[in-house]
Amino acid sequence: MESIVPIKGKVKFTITLDPGVWIFDDRKIDLTTYFHQPNERVDELEEYTKAISKHWSREIQEGATYPPTLKTEKKFEKEKILSGTFAIPLTPFLTNAEPTNEATSVVIETENNEYKIALSKIDDLLLAFSKNGKPLREDGPIHIIYRDGSNQHNPITSVKGFRVE
Repeated sequence: MESIVPIKGKVKFTITLDPGVWIFDDRKIDLTTYFHQPNERVDELEEYTKAISKHWSREIQEGATYPPTLKTEKKFEKEKILSGTFAIPLTPFLTNAEPTNEATSVVIETENNEYKIALSKIDDLLLAFSKNGKPLREDGPIHIIYRDGSNQHNPITSVKGFRVE
């Protein structure tokens, strides 16, 4: 099984996705809780700016301090990674590939089928890459899950590539 998934077609840059490294990506989503809590789409730049501003203000007022539980937090994060079920949004990768002006859709290529999705609906797709801390080897390397959870128990599996048309 090939674990590299290409984005090709009507894009400025053909890129390859390696799900094996996404476990270290901060954009990953924990699927064990994602569909059970209200989800709001947030502007990442705005959230980052707010967090940095708050941190900067605290350091100016109090001086640099480190939380006493830093080691425990790192241990908990490691356990979560080793046993978690995760996905990552497709949108940032497609944005980096820069679809051309003529592009209107993305075809999800699997071993047995092809699924055509309008380019405007790409924000609704999550790429699942890990289940219970293990890579998706049997019918992977990634599964496609809709953000609304409608195919959560029956995702698009055996994804081999994305073709922008």
